[in-house]
Amino acid sequence: MFIHRRDVQIQWGDCDPANIVYYPRYFAMFDDSTSVMFEAAGFSKQDIVRRYGLVGIPMVDTRAKFYIPSTYGDWITIESRIESIKRSSFEVLHKVFKADQLAIEGFETRVLVGRDPDNPDKLKSAPFPEEMKVKFLQA
Repeated sequence: MFIHRRDVQIQWGDCDPANIVYYPRYFAMFDDSTSVMFEAAGFSKQDIVRRYGLVGIPMVDTRAKFYIPSTYGDWITIESRIESIKRSSFEVLHKVFKADQLAIEGFETRVLVGRDPDNPDKLKSAPFPEEMKVKFLQA
């Protein structure tokens, strides 16, 4: 399974007045991590648009479990991977580590979408390309 890891330093603007990361900031980090994971796998946003005719990979569901807080200046590692792929939707798991401890688990359900051929003003789900499946799910 393709796993992407990136280190992130917690910034002043990520924190609330109690100096812990304001939880919506993690969802922004997860969104960035998904984009970076696709790019690291060889599928940049530009490639997805050009090669596969997709418009994007919008989020349809998200949630997280929080175990350990982080504060300004902390370094965290976000480990991201695609857990499963259906016809057009897929599940992303983000594990956030603070040192060697699991601090957060983030879960996303996303869908590949393109323009509806019958109505270009609308979006329509698109099948997950086979070469992308192979890259993300290959051990």
